[in-house]
Order: sequence, then structure tokens, then C-alpha cells
Amino acid sequence: MKAIIWTFLFSMSLAGAMISPSVAQEMPQAPGSVPSNRIGDSDLRAFAKAYIEFEKIRGEYEPKLNTANSPQEKGAVEQEAVAKLNKALEHEGMTMQQYGALYQTVSVDPQLREKVLRLIEEERGKS
Repeated sequence: MKAIIWTFLFSMSLAGAMISPSVAQEMPQAPGSVPSNRIGDSDLRAFAKAYIEFEKIRGEYEPKLNTANSPQEKGAVEQEAVAKLNKALEHEGMTMQQYGALYQTVSVDPQLREKVLRLIEEERGKS
């Protein structure tokens, strides 16, 4: 199950980077997403921080996954990555499900996406 979530979040990050604002505007609210009017600034900041950590974790573990020599090795790498991701999300007061729902909402809401992108840049500037 955790490997599925990891794969889902990884693929969402790739898909999100490829969705243009004009296409996203035409998309309906994603199932399992959070209504935009229920997302506060603190939620978006926590999401931005978690996103940055997710990108770091993905950068660290993607090469390991690509060079895993067996399904067992790949599974072990995924478990380690998911554990790190869970810890990062917990640090921000989020679960994978909350992160995924926010990601889906931000992906289809141009105003929230712009706000999150600004927050991500602010947080990256602090690092």
C-alpha cells in the first residue's frame, strides 16, 4: 500500500509539473481533493514545506529506485522513502492523504497554485 502511495505521489508531482494553467482551469475539482474555500494559509504553507521535502526525498530515492537490482531491493528503497516522507509530513502536521488531497486541489485551482508556488519559492529561499 505504501509503495502505491509513493508511486501515486511521485507521479502526481510529475503530472503537476506538466499541467498548464489553461488546462488546469478547465479541469473539474478532483475527487478526494479539498474544497478551495476550506484551505487556509497555514495549510498552504505546510503543504509548500512538505512539497519541498518531498522533492528532496524524491531526488534522493529516484536514482536508487532506478538502479535497484531486484523487486526486493526496490521494495526496501520504497519503504525507506515512504518512511522519510511520512516523517516529513508528520513534521508539517499532515498525512499522506491530506497531502494528496491538497496536491489535487492545488493542481486544478490556478489561484491556489500561484499562491503555493510563491510559498514554495519563499521556503526555498529560507533553506
